[in-house]
This record gives sequence, structure tokens and C-alpha cells, in this order.
Amino acid sequence: MPDIVLTTLNARYSHCAFGLRYLLANLGQLRSRACIAEYDINQRPTDIVESLLARNPAIIGFGVYIWNVAPATEIVAMLKRVRPDIVIILGGPEVSHETEEQPIVRLADWVITGEADLKFAEVCNLLLSGGRPASKVIVPDLPEFPQIVLPYELYDDQDIAHRLIYVEASRGCPFTCEFCLSSLDIPVRQAPLPSFLKEMQRLLDRGVKQFKFVDRTFNLDVPTSRAILEFFLERYQPGHFHHFEIIPDRLPAALREIIARFPPGSLQFEVGVQTFNEETGSSIKRRQNYERLEDNIRFLRAQTGVHLHADLIAGLPGETLDSFAAGFDQLIALGPQEIQVGLLKRLRGTPIVRHDVECGMVYNPQPPYELLQNKLIDFATMQKLRRFARYWDLVGNSGNFVESTGLIWKSQASPFDAFMHWSEWLHARVGRTDSIALVRLMELLFDFLTRELKLAPEETSEVMWRDYKRAGRHDKPAFLKEFLLPGQPGDSDRSHPLSRLPKRQSRRLV
Repeated sequence: MPDIVLTTLNARYSHCAFGLRYLLANLGQLRSRACIAEYDINQRPTDIVESLLARNPAIIGFGVYIWNVAPATEIVAMLKRVRPDIVIILGGPEVSHETEEQPIVRLADWVITGEADLKFAEVCNLLLSGGRPASKVIVPDLPEFPQIVLPYELYDDQDIAHRLIYVEASRGCPFTCEFCLSSLDIPVRQAPLPSFLKEMQRLLDRGVKQFKFVDRTFNLDVPTSRAILEFFLERYQPGHFHHFEIIPDRLPAALREIIARFPPGSLQFEVGVQTFNEETGSSIKRRQNYERLEDNIRFLRAQTGVHLHADLIAGLPGETLDSFAAGFDQLIALGPQEIQVGLLKRLRGTPIVRHDVECGMVYNPQPPYELLQNKLIDFATMQKLRRFARYWDLVGNSGNFVESTGLIWKSQASPFDAFMHWSEWLHARVGRTDSIALVRLMELLFDFLTRELKLAPEETSEVMWRDYKRAGRHDKPAFLKEFLLPGQPGDSDRSHPLSRLPKRQSRRLV
């Protein structure tokens, strides 16, 4: 039986616990006495407790995140009731700040804040030898990358076959955006490039095809970014896919040239726009050159095969509903394949709290701590935005309505206003924002387009049929049969980047 069990609850099975693998890789002489036990938030806490206790560990290291803190608290409470002798050490971003007020911290024995790659091994050695740390909350020095053992060999064959493989070439962020935990991670530190690329080659040799980089600012160091892109381009094979989070206003010619050479659908860039309101950006210390940002997005859409995922945040201090709507419309005009509409969250430790009084910021006290209202956007309006974001994810981002989405604002000045109309119309009929069967959602959209907006049923049905077949479906929905004649146009257009991405297109429930 292992002395140390490293555990967490992932958001879903397909995700890997990257942080646990770092901890295990850096345990030194204790590595042979430790194991990883991963679960997900859909499993019952009592079953997880049973599984953990069956291993009879002396120490449990628990990774705590915004998406798992509620069930994690329940699990830790049960563990301490059933087996109070087991030492529980917490780590992760959710317990790295404001620790004194958290129930899960009160339940646990120790907490290591920040980057625990090296400190966790030190604490375990001390505890197993009969010692005790000087304080319950342990704040480690920031480790440098050359000190850290890279964890990539700890991805097993099941991970490679069925799960996302996370990698990182750097840590930290030079920017100070007040809503983001990464603004606290200064300075930026690069992994030693030769050893990093050696590990990437080993993953490729083992059959890894999809690489999700967790770097916050992949394109900050241009020579390093280019070297990594060249490495993957030289080894590209059909089916390879690489995800990067980039700084949207930093894309010099040296990067543009190599990005343009990647095959369509093999690169995805996550672009944090967040707001087009310059006054709001300034107030939250988000430095962004909007002219360069727009030029870079236009370049990526017009001259590359990159799939663009752009982020916008609703509810930022100083942002009105009208200015957010204008920003959404501005982003729609730039044409990214995905726009993630998120509501502002009050993440623990972030400086966004300094706006609370002046701007009347009121957040949900429960995870994920989303904004409920402020002085410029009341609760009822925030609820509409919350529904808007969810329905946008189901329709605009799912890949199931690639052509149909644009019909919602056909001949209308504002895509935001048009989609809000659809959002409120849909909610009035279904009263929910989840568990809507795909064909049912299609039928509702068809009714909205043809009855509410008065679009021609024949043309609308052709567009929706093409969308439906795009993921390889051929079972014609009954509501379309009246308007589609056998053999008429509507065959799948597999050229759109969304049709090649390993995404959510085949879900029965959306």
C-alpha cells in the first residue's frame, strides 16, 4: 500500500491532473511510496472516500480548484471523521489565497500555497520522519524550472489513448489584469527548451496527437515560441492538434510566417480579448493594443488555418450592457470560430475586489463566484447574460450550427441584440439552459427563424440540414422533411475548421 496518495477531482474524465503528476515526479526517494488516484466531479463523494481509504495511506495530497472545492470539502470532512489519523495536505489555486476563511482548510492538516512541486516532497519527508511543519499554511519559495523534474513520463497509455495531454513551456504572466490569478504569477519562467522538446518528442513517439499548452502567454518570448512551433510543424502528421493561449496583440512576422504554414485545423489559439472598452481595460490594469489585436485576428482568419477561440467577460467594472454588446458585435465582425462569453468571477486572491464598493460588485459566495449584479448591470440583466452565455455555447460554439447561427442576426444591425432576442425567446419556451436534446434545439431554432424572424422555411431548412450532416449524421429530423426534397442541395461541407476539431459535435444532449 502507498504511504502517499495524490488525488483530485477533475472536471471530467477526459481531463488529466497535470499538477499531481508534477508532485509525483518530484517526490524523490518517496516516489516509490506514492501513487495518483484521480476522480471526477460526477462521482459520488462516498465512493471516492471508500476508494481512497482502501489504499490505506498515511498522507493524502488533495488538489483543490474552483470547480471541485465543494465536493472536495465533503470528501475531506468524511475522511477526517472516518480516519482522523490520515494526514491531509491541500494544494492548488483555490486554497492558495484567503485560506483562513475556507471550511476545507479548517478541516485539513496542512496547506501548501502556490507552486508546491518541491515543497510537497519536503513536507512529506518531514511528516513521515515524525516532524511537523512550523505553521499550518506553508508558503514555498517559487521554484525555478531547472530545479523541477518534468512529469511527462507519468502520462500512461490510458491517458494517451483517452485524455487531454497537458504540457507547459513556461509559467507565470507579466501582466496585472485584476480579474486573473495569473496576474499574481510574476515573473515568467521558461522551461529549459532542450529538455522540454526532448519530452515532447517522447510523447510524440508514444502516439500523443493532441497537445494542450497551459502557458498563459505562449507567444511572450518569440524565439522560444517559434522554436516550439517549428518543432511541431516538422513532425506534423494528420490528426495532430495543438492548443495555445496567446497574447492577442503580440504576433510579429517571425510568428506569423510559421503559423501560416500549419495545416488547417491543426492549431487552436485561445485569445483573451475580455473587453473592447478601453476605459474598463485601463481600470482593471489590462494593457492591450486594440488596433494590433484586431489586425492579428484578421490575419489569423484570412491567412491561416488556425481555429480561434476568443474570450469576452461580462460584468467587468465600468462595463455597461451596451458597451459589452458593442464589444461582442465587434468580435463577431472579426470572425473567430468560437467566442467564450464568461461572467466575471471573483477568484480568491485577485485584486478585482478593490472595485467592490465603488462599483457595487456583488458576487455569488458559492463557486464559481460569478457576479450577481453591480451598479451598472442589475441582477435581472445578469441573469439574461448568464442565459445568453449558455445558449451561445450551445448554438454559437458547439459546432452543430456553423451556418445556422448567422441566420439569427441576418439583416439585423446587432448580432448581440439578435441573439439576446433568441435567448429570451428560447428560455420562455423551455425554461432551462441544459439537457436540451440536439434535434429539439434544432426544431426550436427553426421555429424561431421561420416564424419569429419570418425567414423562408425552404432556405432555412437547407442551411440547418447542412449543419446537421456536418458531423456525419444522416438521419433527417422529421421537422425538416417537409421542406427538403430528396436529392436537393444540402450535403455536408467538411471544409469548415469546426468539422475537424475533436469537440462536442456528436453530443445527443447539448
